[in-house]
Parts: sequence; structure tokens; C-alpha cells
Amino acid sequence: MTQSVGTLVILGASGDLSSRLLLPAVGQLLTNHPERRFRLVGAGVEDWTDAHWRSVVRASFATTGSKGRTVDALLKSTTYLRADVTDPDDLARVLAACEGAPALYFALPPAITAKACAALEKIDRPAGLTLALEKPFGTDKRSAIALNAQLAKLVPEERIHRIDHFLGRSTVLNMIGLRFANSILEPLWNSDHIERVDIVYDETLGLEDRARYYDTAGALIDMIQSHLLQVLAVLAMEPPSSLDAMDLRDAKATVLRATRVWRGSPKESSRRARYTAGEIEGRKLPSYAKEPGVDPARHTETLAEMTVQIDTWRWAGVPFTLRSGKALGTRRREVVITFKPARHIPVGLKGTREPTKLRIMLAPDAMSLELNVNGPGDPHEIDRIAMTAEFGPGELNAYGEVLEGILDGDPSLSVRADTAVECWRIVAPVLTEWAKDEVPLQSYRAGSEGPASWPPLG
Repeated sequence: MTQSVGTLVILGASGDLSSRLLLPAVGQLLTNHPERRFRLVGAGVEDWTDAHWRSVVRASFATTGSKGRTVDALLKSTTYLRADVTDPDDLARVLAACEGAPALYFALPPAITAKACAALEKIDRPAGLTLALEKPFGTDKRSAIALNAQLAKLVPEERIHRIDHFLGRSTVLNMIGLRFANSILEPLWNSDHIERVDIVYDETLGLEDRARYYDTAGALIDMIQSHLLQVLAVLAMEPPSSLDAMDLRDAKATVLRATRVWRGSPKESSRRARYTAGEIEGRKLPSYAKEPGVDPARHTETLAEMTVQIDTWRWAGVPFTLRSGKALGTRRREVVITFKPARHIPVGLKGTREPTKLRIMLAPDAMSLELNVNGPGDPHEIDRIAMTAEFGPGELNAYGEVLEGILDGDPSLSVRADTAVECWRIVAPVLTEWAKDEVPLQSYRAGSEGPASWPPLG
């Protein structure tokens, strides 16, 4: 591919996102693709020297074993600028330090990113400028529309990368390949054969010092509104004619436009809860309400669940349940497609009557097809087996794939403007009911599987 970016600029370079995720991905990308050439510039509020910045970059590269001539060359040339990115003069100074077409990666809180974009409007912008933003994209539908309008004043939509690293290139292609490259699955991928779909992302980690962001977002916004709805879109979309960015993003957008709260009842189709004190794998966790930086009066949920419907011929009547939470006893990251029961089981066969289930595991990517077969003993007894396989991990981690798309000018993995708005529209009725306390905030012990009254998924 033709490389369209000459300089990658990390705004907020002195923060955790940069050192923990972005810089290791840069190193991995250069190690795997030593033919790439671009300049790296860091900008942040801390008064760092170039030498200190290079030590941070070098330490981050070491976490992915990055090495080679291209890595060494970038380490020698990379520079750091102390800058207030909300100040037009400072932003102009940062852009002046770039070579070729620059890409600005906003490794910043959403409010600071919005101010930086407003500052960009006041200065001359270089040709070929690319913008990359971390989610959330706004705080509701109205603010997402406003953010889109602001970004549209700066650069064309195809040079705006709204980053959702959750769906890296390999994960997207694994799901697309599984669906469309297997004639045994694609004919069954509809409401005639599928009973329900559950998308679950349960974490054993607690708050992990993220109160500043998480306590104003919660599990619904942090995970379901963004990441899990993107998974749903790939699973449920119609076959795109190609993997071109336009075709792929059009297919996802069509699905999301047809998605809404199950039976129009957010009160009956959503649940929320937050963890109390408990223990996970020997770690003692305090109650979420007593975590540093948390305001208990906000009633922020740490476990969210909502069911939606997709009003298309393919998915009419199929519930899609999305769930994500923190401080749970089992780490679970999977999509579970439950097929409808067999129409007729001959008299004389005994044993399990469970329906066929296809599990697609995320991070690491794998699959398991659960079937009913005759057992090894009594041939009249039906047993359960699972046929499993691991997907290829891809040569780059999720952020490496994101950066590759930015550098190549390929927005196929980024969230398009209209899609960002649709995701807010889908969750808006639930957020409204929760704000009115129409859906009770339940509790669960850290290390448990969630509230005992919630039926299990998948």
C-alpha cells in the first residue's frame, strides 16, 4: 500500500495510553514492516526533553520486542514538544515540526480533544492532514452530531479515523471469513434457524484507577454503546460486495440503522448493577462506591445488559443481548449464537436436548461449535461435544492494526460519522430510563457472576 502519512503526532504523548498501547504498537509495526518510513512527534503538557521522550519510547518498544534498523532510525529522529494542544499557537508549532502529511492522534480525554479540534479550526492546516480520535465520540446523540460537524470543517470524512481498537483487522476478517466463506453457515445465518445471539464481555478487573472517566460513563457507554455494537454490526450485516472501506462501512451502518431496543421497552429490556466488596483470584476489591474518585450518588453501573432487535428480514424476531461488566468471577469474551432446537428427535433417543451453539471467542480469537452426537456407550444416548479451532492472531496487535490503517489512509476499521450517531441513538432510550431510576441499580459481589436474579447468557 502507498503510505500517505509522513509524520505521526501523538497529542497527549506523556499519558498512559501513549506509553502502554500506542508506542508499543508503533514499535511492532516497524519491526514487522521495516520498509515503512515516517517521523514520530510527541506533544504533551509535561516539560520533557527529547532525551527523556526517547527513553519512554525505547521502554515502550521493549515491551513488544521491537528491533531493527527502522526502529533504531525512528528512535534517533523522534522529538517531543511541550504544548497545550487547546492553544492554536501551540498546535501550529507542533504542525510546523512535521514532515509530509501529518496524522494527529488524540490520546486525550474527549473534552480536551473537542477543544483541540476547535483550536485547529483557527490555524492553517497542512495538506493531507489526518485525524485519529479515541472513543467515546461525544456523550450523546446531539454531541456526536456536533463533533461530526466540527471535524467536517477540518478534514474530509475519509481522513477521520474514529478509533475502536476492539475490532482489529484480524478479528473483523475472522468473523467475516467464518460467515461468508462457509456455505454450511451462511444459509443458516437468519431468523429461520437462529434463536438468539448473546455478545458478552465480562472482565475480572475492577476500576483500576479509571474513576475520572469511568464514573461518568459506566459499563453501558464504555463497552456496549461502542465496542459491542460494532461486534453486532459485523455479525449481523448483509454480505458486502468487497472489503473496501466504503462497502464494509456501508454494510455496518445499514444494520445499526435497523437496530433498536427490544420491543421498544428499555425498562424491560435492560439491566444494571454495580459491584460490592469481594475477592477475585486472591485480590481483594473494595465496593465500587468506595473506590477512589467515585461519586456514589452518580449510581454508575459496572455491569450492564441490554437486548435489541434488528428490523430486517434476516433478523426479525431474534433477540441480540449485549452484556459487559467489571469485577466478575470469570473472564468471558465471546459471542454465542444459539440455533433453534431440532424440529424432531426420533423416539428412543435420550439424553441432552440442548440446541446447537456456535461460540466465537474474542481476544484471543477462537471458535467452538457445540453439537449433539451419539455417545461412546449406549448408542441411544445423546452426548454433547465441542469442535474447537483457533483463528490466526494476525501479525499485529489491535492498536498496530489501527495505526497501519491510519498510515495507509485506510479507514475501513474506523467508525464512520453516521455510525457514531446511530450507536448513541440505540442506547439513548435505556440511558433515559436509567436516569429516571425506572430500572433499579442492583448489586453483585466482586468475584461473583453477577446478580443471582439475572438469567445466564449463552
